[in-house]
Amino acid sequence: MTENAQQQPPAPDTELPTQYAPADVEGPLYERWVERGYFEADEKSDKPPFTVVIPPPNVTGSLHLGHAFEHTLIDALTRRKRMQGFETLWQPGMDHAGIATQNVVERELAKEGKSRHDLGREAFVERVWQWKGESGGQISGQMRRLGDGVAWSRERFTMDEGLSQAVQTIFKRLYDDELIYRAERIINWCPRCLTAISDIEVEYQDDDGELVSMKYGEGDDTIVVATTRAETMLGDTAVAVHPDDERYKHLVGKLVKLPLTGRSIPVVADEHVDPEFGTGAVKVTPAHDPNDFEIGRRHDLPAITVLDEHAVITAHGPFQGLDRFEARSAIVAALRADGRIVAEKRPYVHSVGHCSRCKTTVEPRLSMQWWVKVGPLAEAAGDAVREGKVKIHPQEMEKRYFDWVDNLHDWCISRQLWWGHRIPVWYGPDGEVVCVGPDDEAPTGEGWHQDTDVLDTWFSSGLWPFSTLGWPEQTESLAKFYPNSVLVTGYDILFFWVARMMMFGLYAMDGTPPFHTIALHGMVRDQFGKKMSKSFGNAVNPLDWMDKYGSDALRFTLARGANPGVDVPIGEDWVQGSRNFANKIWNATRFALMNGATVDGPLPDPSAMSATDRWILSRLNSVVAEVDAFYEDFQFAKLSDALFHFAWDEVFDWYVELSKTTFQAGGESAEVSKRVLGEVLDVTLRLLHPVVPFVTETLWTTLTGGESVVVAQWPADSGFRDADAEREIETLQSVITEVRRFRADQGLQPGQRVPARLTLDGTALAPHEAAIRQLLRLQPEGEAFTATATLPVAGAEVALDLSGTIDVAAERKRLAKDLAAAEKEKAQANGKLGNEAFLAKAPDHVVDKIRTRLAKAEEDIARITAQLERLPQA
Repeated sequence: MTENAQQQPPAPDTELPTQYAPADVEGPLYERWVERGYFEADEKSDKPPFTVVIPPPNVTGSLHLGHAFEHTLIDALTRRKRMQGFETLWQPGMDHAGIATQNVVERELAKEGKSRHDLGREAFVERVWQWKGESGGQISGQMRRLGDGVAWSRERFTMDEGLSQAVQTIFKRLYDDELIYRAERIINWCPRCLTAISDIEVEYQDDDGELVSMKYGEGDDTIVVATTRAETMLGDTAVAVHPDDERYKHLVGKLVKLPLTGRSIPVVADEHVDPEFGTGAVKVTPAHDPNDFEIGRRHDLPAITVLDEHAVITAHGPFQGLDRFEARSAIVAALRADGRIVAEKRPYVHSVGHCSRCKTTVEPRLSMQWWVKVGPLAEAAGDAVREGKVKIHPQEMEKRYFDWVDNLHDWCISRQLWWGHRIPVWYGPDGEVVCVGPDDEAPTGEGWHQDTDVLDTWFSSGLWPFSTLGWPEQTESLAKFYPNSVLVTGYDILFFWVARMMMFGLYAMDGTPPFHTIALHGMVRDQFGKKMSKSFGNAVNPLDWMDKYGSDALRFTLARGANPGVDVPIGEDWVQGSRNFANKIWNATRFALMNGATVDGPLPDPSAMSATDRWILSRLNSVVAEVDAFYEDFQFAKLSDALFHFAWDEVFDWYVELSKTTFQAGGESAEVSKRVLGEVLDVTLRLLHPVVPFVTETLWTTLTGGESVVVAQWPADSGFRDADAEREIETLQSVITEVRRFRADQGLQPGQRVPARLTLDGTALAPHEAAIRQLLRLQPEGEAFTATATLPVAGAEVALDLSGTIDVAAERKRLAKDLAAAEKEKAQANGKLGNEAFLAKAPDHVVDKIRTRLAKAEEDIARITAQLERLPQA
């Protein structure tokens, strides 16, 4: 903490405005927190460390609901740990986002009528840095709006000097350990971005295509294959069948004529082929399909590239120079004219990969690329979880993790871009290959040149947990804050970012995993459970909701929906409800301050407290214990719900209301209750702070005069419990609830006063008569009192005189009509459920609906009958 943070702030105002205005509070409060250094971390501290890294957002990005959701959870964890006395580091930063950023700057250049090639590589990269300085990173300001308690002085960027050194260091080590190699393999290729892309950058969607069946060979040597990519047949070098398929055994080893090309290709037997699918024969194009590439390797087949980097046909002949989609139609037409088409199916809906950046259809392509040999790295990543070094939460996600790391293919890490970490390999004039580390001199001289590719963005972000702490230098920060305590991230990148961090962390840090726990959350969806998307018209800008309802309202809504590993539906109505909760907290604290609630001095001895005071303190300690347990299990929805119901239902709706009678009476009991109310609000605000930081900061500092709730002590369960007081107040609540329900059933207005006689002697309710009368609007009985309705509840008796408040005859007539309707509904439902023929034919959901109607009718009959019995005779 900075020296400034240790100074005591001016004494707070003792009064609060009548209404809470988030827009007036949030910005200044956040800047005050930052100025005082509350979010900074000190590696020299002797406090135990708690470290979390931010999943680095793209420098091109802006805050969306997914960010807001994830950041809310991380912020809640770190704020609580800070209050618990941990040296807390929430590490911020951004990812350079190779493809996305290059695309943004290229679009800007296009507006000037230029391309990156007009500028050249060096000038283009300089232009990207210029864009980053001027326009990149707007998400940082939006994080402040949300209240993210990150250590801004430690902010990192995956292309900054220190992280670049880390990238070069680990590349060199992996290369020297023969875990990085260069080879020609099939990769995902984007013809628009002109680069290889990773699996995570490929989005699959169902497209309308065509399935064309065509025959190769002549006479008895004819064989039929089917494809959705007819243009690739120009690169076929075999037809494959299953070794046990009797239909084709006579063809295995023979050559068949490949139409339109003048070439003949062999028929090979390979167990990869499914004899039950289609004709049981598949065309093999090793240069343009990953499965075909493997078949080609097993059978030593040539790989003929027929599409260039722009997806234009390169094969000699009439199709040369055609775009792949133009060539597809032209080739099918040519095959049809040659009598080679056996069947055509249009439309044929099938899953097609698209570049996540530009939406272009991805092309599998044989290409010389750099690869990480992931076998030993992935094995270590799997063992770390199996051996308990790293826990995945929720535990059921472990299977998905193992399914991925246990079957991980070698990772293509090179990208044909200009923006990114350039591969540190130089080639010499005589075929020399030299990998250069950060402390090495690059080769110079005629004929030497550096590899033109850059590294996959995931390569640098995979180093994030330790590169941000100064690795490869053995810094104090690295010693203090590595490994991270927990990684909070979405299950959707478990396979990509998480697995890569695990592999690199274990490799670079001598077998120490990058974090102790991986806490996985789901995706934010709309209130109907549908994925949010601009194309669906249901995407929400979280800033709009923060402007309208306040950041606390958005945060509380998101946290309240956060069950581990489960998607989170959210709608504006729910954010509005959370805003109402913030207002409720504000109004209750304002009431407490106006009535002298205090935190001064120790709590009175329980013997001096009323049952109401002992009840709320007992419940408070139970909630402290409950919230702690939920935090340790990453149950954000449950802890938020527990706090909501405790604060709103028990503190505000019951304790505050019950205290009003005590405050009005005055005396020693009122002084005791003022101290208890102060204690309850103090602890409740501290419990709520990690999730709703702004409103709780304002209220807590006003209530307590403390420096800041950000650095206040996290509440501890004192162990105080009073089961007798809890039972007594539960009885009181049941009486009040029952009489309120009866009043509502009789059509009485909430504020309407009714004469009543209370018979409470000998019951636990006797000390609470004043509170019962005040909360239920019950007048003294008076001389003309007539008990027209009597309610026996909890061993006591509440007699009401309704003669001057309702028209008994009209009320009996209304209830009789409702009773008749309920009995008719019951008879109809019983009739259908007693009809065997109906039950035999009706769908289950129809029968269930009728059973529900029957249960509802029976409830209505019981309720209305009870109301009629309670009414006085007309």
